[in-house]
Amino acid sequence: MKPNHETFELGDIQLASGASLRSARLAYTTYGRLNENGDNAVLLPTFYTGTHLRNEGYFGPGRALDPSRHFIVSVNMFGNGLSTSPSNAVASCRGASFPEVRLSDNVACQHRLLTEELGVRRLRLVVGWSMAGCQAYSWAIQYPDMVDAILPFCASARISPHNWVFLEGVKAALTADASWNGGEYHHNPPKEGLRAFGTVYAGWAYSQTFFRNGLYRELGFSSPGELLDEWAREHADDWDANDLLAMLTSWQLADISDGAKFNGDFEKALRSISTRAILLPCKQDLYFPPEDNEIEARYMPNAELRIYDSPWGHCVGSPGNEPEFEAFLDSCIGDLLKTPT
Repeated sequence: MKPNHETFELGDIQLASGASLRSARLAYTTYGRLNENGDNAVLLPTFYTGTHLRNEGYFGPGRALDPSRHFIVSVNMFGNGLSTSPSNAVASCRGASFPEVRLSDNVACQHRLLTEELGVRRLRLVVGWSMAGCQAYSWAIQYPDMVDAILPFCASARISPHNWVFLEGVKAALTADASWNGGEYHHNPPKEGLRAFGTVYAGWAYSQTFFRNGLYRELGFSSPGELLDEWAREHADDWDANDLLAMLTSWQLADISDGAKFNGDFEKALRSISTRAILLPCKQDLYFPPEDNEIEARYMPNAELRIYDSPWGHCVGSPGNEPEFEAFLDSCIGDLLKTPT
């Protein structure tokens, strides 16, 4: 596996909000080879606080996604610290000046990467966990003629009101730190706010059953408090506050019906997705409950709903947490890849 990444320079891009992102770039890496027809590609966007390295847990030799058969493109989302983000943008877009970036902006730039830089003509599959899965829906909306199938897991086609409220809570925990200073913290980052952010976030990432049954011990923690402390430490040590909030904004604005094409008509947007799809929620996910996917599958003409039950909740999708889910995910991927196009 590659430990590094490559960069695609986008130049100045016009965003859906009307603002501009100056000198934008996408960080990405590829695995395997693109065939002569340019149609054996599989796209894996990244998820919240994820990078292309975390995506490596979803494929490998002998698995449903195998670099010996597929050209796998793993592309980092704007705001994650590798692609253009508040922490690494040019001065006019840095820090609190970073513009509003939507998932549709990410997808439009990913399309440029695939077609202009990599020579991809067709995607066999767009697959991803959480926010990466939300981007898979957007691919089916924005470039339906290029995508054979999508497999969003622990994700949804638009943010639910309850999901939005949860994100407001973690945002409030971060920005309550006096060092936040409206995002203008420079050399004095809001460490306590980041710790609070991680603590609150962890409480929702797993299910009630996970904590009741002591499954945190499988992660090496002796108590729920130890798990919360580790999440707090990781967010304070590994993340820039403006980066986290830039991605959180993209999450809160997620909605495939946004824009002039559908004017907020969510049902119409879902009906327009002719791409084959397997929607894979976790029954005990507190972020993206299966009820949202049940509604989506009702209107998407070529979608199948497969609900997986696990006390790991949303984090069942994190690579390596539950081998049984990994096998289930591989079976879903295999079904979509073998279906005739």
